[in-house]
Amino acid sequence: MNTYGYLRYTRKMNLDKAAHTLEGILRGIAIDSYINENEANELRKWRDQYILYSHSHPFNEILPLIDIILNDSMINIEKKDDILWMINNFKTDNAYYDALTSDIQRLHGLLHGIIADGILSDLEIRNLYKWVSENDHLKGCFPFNEIDSLLTTILADGKIDEDEREMVKAFFKDLTISTGLSNENKGTQHLAVSGVCASCPDIMFDNKSFCITGESEKAARNEIVCMIENEGGVIIGNVRKNLDYLIVCSAGNQCWAFSCYGRKIEKAINYRKSGARIVIVHENDLWDALADK
Repeated sequence: MNTYGYLRYTRKMNLDKAAHTLEGILRGIAIDSYINENEANELRKWRDQYILYSHSHPFNEILPLIDIILNDSMINIEKKDDILWMINNFKTDNAYYDALTSDIQRLHGLLHGIIADGILSDLEIRNLYKWVSENDHLKGCFPFNEIDSLLTTILADGKIDEDEREMVKAFFKDLTISTGLSNENKGTQHLAVSGVCASCPDIMFDNKSFCITGESEKAARNEIVCMIENEGGVIIGNVRKNLDYLIVCSAGNQCWAFSCYGRKIEKAINYRKSGARIVIVHENDLWDALADK
């Protein structure tokens, strides 16, 4: 298939993704009710990337409006109100992707809009956490679990310190670079272990596969294995794409110092990035699930 044929074949898919990403960007740049020039530049990047769809609905209506808003270098009150009006009136449908994929695309756009100016305010973090809490149907999808867990961890004490802010900002930068719009330098390739385990995961045992990493202070490895197997779970030694649960024991190992983590967790995260539904579980949640049984 030549390039023209490929573009025609993927047109509906790309239109859908572009619309969902734009919706997320619009909501992200306005999540703190303030829009600056750097955030407007994220709109310009989106426009430049998808200008080839300017004759297709709904972009034949959206792109001219974006051009009017971005016509000069200043974002004044009237332009801010125009953008906010467009946000409130722009809700994309799912013509090609299923609802889960579409909402993950919106989430990526949301992150683009939030991180566009390089500033991550308390209000932006809290409003994003509210969005995450209202969209828990995305549990299991990358990067929803990671974002949910990270925000839950840093908001647990009711305040956000600068180290926490920088960790979240670095993770968001990595995610937005991976989706192709942002061009800033990467912040970090690693998260703290507390930021990769799913928040309040649902754990099922019957015929589900489990892999364990780290050491527990509550029980020996063979005891944990026996408890999981007694409930119908299957223990495997290594992380693979069809793994159901990776159990992270809190004692960890020396590889987990300085916000780094071991090989099994890194492998699970990479599988999740490619679409695998591996759930990374802190051992405390495993104990709760076993107690419920």
